[in-house]
Amino acid sequence: MIKRAIEERIHNALAKKKAVTIMGPRQVGKSTLADTIIPKDANVLEFNGDSTDVQSMFVNVDETKMKFLIGNKNFLFVDEAQKIENIGNMLKIVADKFKDVKIIVTGSSAFKLAEAVNESLTGRKREFKLYPLSFKEMADETSTLEELRMIDHRLIYGYYPEVVTSPEDEKEVLKELIDSYLYKDIMEENNIAKPDKLVKLVQALAFQIGSTVSANELAGLVGIDAKTVERYIEILEKNYIIFTLPSYAKNQRNELKFARKLYFWDMGIRNGVIGNMAPVSLRSPEELGHMWENFVIAERLKRNEYAGRTFVQHYFWRTQQKKEVDLIEIEDGVMAGYEIKRKEGKRVGAPASFTSAYPDAHFECITPANLMEFLM
Repeated sequence: MIKRAIEERIHNALAKKKAVTIMGPRQVGKSTLADTIIPKDANVLEFNGDSTDVQSMFVNVDETKMKFLIGNKNFLFVDEAQKIENIGNMLKIVADKFKDVKIIVTGSSAFKLAEAVNESLTGRKREFKLYPLSFKEMADETSTLEELRMIDHRLIYGYYPEVVTSPEDEKEVLKELIDSYLYKDIMEENNIAKPDKLVKLVQALAFQIGSTVSANELAGLVGIDAKTVERYIEILEKNYIIFTLPSYAKNQRNELKFARKLYFWDMGIRNGVIGNMAPVSLRSPEELGHMWENFVIAERLKRNEYAGRTFVQHYFWRTQQKKEVDLIEIEDGVMAGYEIKRKEGKRVGAPASFTSAYPDAHFECITPANLMEFLM
């Protein structure tokens, strides 16, 4: 079993008697991670929110009911908790009245679960995010050299655990993930009125990774209004399919102030939604450059999240003259800028307008040659 980077941090949170929530997309190993963390000799009360009887069980919940259910249990594990009505009340009762019971809750939608859990467990929880496997996790499992050799494969098929552990069957696994989770589950859980439009939007976003996106332009491409585009993008973000990098600007007149880029958390999902699993050798230089940028930025964000770098802010930077820095990180007031290039030896310096505006910022060009240091 591949060791997940946040495992020790979760153990530490439970030792401090904090309830643990693990958020992330379906099929990334949240339940497997919970099973690994819960001691084999624990007396566990377990619920799965996908079960319809569990969903109806907590419509009316009180202390008496929870006392009966818990009995002598010392661990509560709730999987896909966002599907359980009144999950917040149930967790609050357990945290308030059964203080020796340790709690692990998982969810794949930050919309419903975060709101319920944040209110009911204020100050008594630790939230962790789990994504598809990361470069660092795989390098720790095998070796850095082996994972570097696999980069071209990861650019096409991504890091979902079942994809990684199912050589020769990657396409079938990805198709099932896309059909059952990305489309079916998300559409049903969020009452998507025009599912065909969501499919078109996801495909449009997949073709525009690495480029600034406009809700109005996307609306024209997809055939829905800009407000609906924004709602669908928010749903995709809250379900951990895509993430946004806003533009960074600090009072420089020529900086883009309200632009954004959208990326996919997993390259296999990105390639699957457009139906193109061709190897990197058959991709255009432009597309491959965008794919590399998406891959490196997503892996860097995973790395920062797993390392507990909670307050790192991520942006990109661009001027109206199209001078650009692919990734900006600001932590404790310190800025670092990174240009991301696929071609070996094609290192570039910071744009003069960037160094003039931010003379104290660290700058580095990330290529395959120094990728290991950037992601480990």
